[in-house]
Amino acid sequence: MPWFTIALVLAALAAAILYMGRHESGSAETAKTTVAVAKVAREDLVQDLWLSAEFHPYQEVSLHSKVAGYLKEISVDVGDQVKAGQKIAELEVPELQDELARDQSAYQASLEDVKRAEADFAQAKIVYGRLQGVSKDHPKLVAQQELDDARAKNDAMQGALGAAQQRVQERQSEVNKTKTLLDYATITVPFEGIITHRYADPGALIQAGTTSSTQTLPLVDLAQQDMLRLVFPVPESAAPLIQDGNPVEVSVSALNETFKGKISRFSGKVERATRTMHTEVDVPNRDGRYKPGMYAFVRLILKEEKNALAVPVQAVSTGDKPTVFVLNKDNVVEERPVTVGLQTPDKVQIRDGVAEGDLVIVGSRTLARPGQKATGKLIETPKTN
Repeated sequence: MPWFTIALVLAALAAAILYMGRHESGSAETAKTTVAVAKVAREDLVQDLWLSAEFHPYQEVSLHSKVAGYLKEISVDVGDQVKAGQKIAELEVPELQDELARDQSAYQASLEDVKRAEADFAQAKIVYGRLQGVSKDHPKLVAQQELDDARAKNDAMQGALGAAQQRVQERQSEVNKTKTLLDYATITVPFEGIITHRYADPGALIQAGTTSSTQTLPLVDLAQQDMLRLVFPVPESAAPLIQDGNPVEVSVSALNETFKGKISRFSGKVERATRTMHTEVDVPNRDGRYKPGMYAFVRLILKEEKNALAVPVQAVSTGDKPTVFVLNKDNVVEERPVTVGLQTPDKVQIRDGVAEGDLVIVGSRTLARPGQKATGKLIETPKTN
């Protein structure tokens, strides 16, 4: 056989072997392509945020005395429940008591002065009136100087009476002022609550706390605890979504319990230092179960979509134009652009691009390419709460 004939035969055999090898290799590759898929399903999606929070008294105040004095008595101690307007302490202020006695004495003296001035004015008025009558009936009988003197005395006595009456008002004002200061020696509470701290015992000298800059110790600290404020900071990214009445879920680890509430108020301002917004939930606490200072976790419901088409977050490509890989009924991979909506940590809402029941490929896309045949392995994905 000529050599070139042998060469042609060998070349044909090599080509056949190469073709068969490639065909077998491709078949084996196709058979091994198995991808994880999840069904597009409808469910309720919730975008939430968990934040740490702390219970605070609804109202809290340190009670100071407005006057200085010795603590005569104090009838409350730490933990005592008190009612609004209840007397809890009384100071002894000797200086004010002496001042009140002097003011009352001066007031009584001014009343006596008024009585004398009234008598003097009445007498002067009578004399002047008589002289006027005589002068009218007998013009030459009363000298003009005598009439002028009587009129001047009448006017003077009237002025003296007015001055005496003015002094009575002034003395009465001084008495009232001193009594008011003495009333400050009786300490009452402004609202119902619990005494959380007591700073003084009977006999102690109490300084007046008349301004916020005065460095004086209060008598007691008072807190309203039948209603508490649950305070927490909302990050800047979530602040625009906060509204009064937004539902929240509160978890109190110390008591191993959870309850629902609503946002009661928020500052409406993002603090520069923390980039957070002060937010509060009012928590009824008639039984005193929750204590100021206790920590809790608050779950905020930021957005909610009912009966939304959802896929696992791993099924959606990231980028400006999100897509999903769909394994169609012919087991062929398709890449579809989608419009996404609400996203949770594990699910993404799909507004357009897939239908309920479609199978989307979950995870890495390196195992499949558009147009390629593949075998789908269905995985179950938990529904979001």
